[in-house]
Amino acid sequence: MRPDTPRPLVAGPDDGPAPPFPITLFGPVIKGFGRGSKELGVPTANIPPETLEKYPDLPTGVYYGVAALDPQKFHHHSSVTVFPCVLSIGYNPFYKNTLKSIEVHIMRPIDTTSSDSTPSSFFQLPDFYSTPMNLLILGFIRPEYDYVSKEALIDDIKTDCAVAVRSLQRPAYQKYFKQAIETAGFSSEIESQSDSQSKERL
Repeated sequence: MRPDTPRPLVAGPDDGPAPPFPITLFGPVIKGFGRGSKELGVPTANIPPETLEKYPDLPTGVYYGVAALDPQKFHHHSSVTVFPCVLSIGYNPFYKNTLKSIEVHIMRPIDTTSSDSTPSSFFQLPDFYSTPMNLLILGFIRPEYDYVSKEALIDDIKTDCAVAVRSLQRPAYQKYFKQAIETAGFSSEIESQSDSQSKERL
């Protein structure tokens, strides 16, 4: 059950992601349980859990980072294909899932000039099943929790989004957006940079 304690305002160090982050995942968007949008009003895009095979020790929980959708497959009236995101990796104790899932909530582009980080509503894109998605996970927000009600779960997801926005507004994290936009995804240069940063911090 979720502890009754105040939530931190940001997640991760100010000077940039700490090991094991950044973590890169890649996969096509697949159908999930269908509850995020219908029951919670929080649209999610799932990618296959097999993409976690090279990270067997990654804890379940809620993370934040950057999602890049393949511009050749993602068709939207906006030209934006790189977004901030919050993602849940695990079993969702509230629904008592028995299968691990990766559920990604794509958020609206961040306004770095605004101090308002609490979403008034959850961002929604048209369905984009089968679209290849690159994920760059930059930090861990919290473990998975069970909740006394659906409303309590939704409130915590709103807080997750606010924490993610505040965390990603920091300059050391904004550079990952710029690199992803410049490369229309995540290049091998970013992945090798991620590996070298992890080695430097160890």
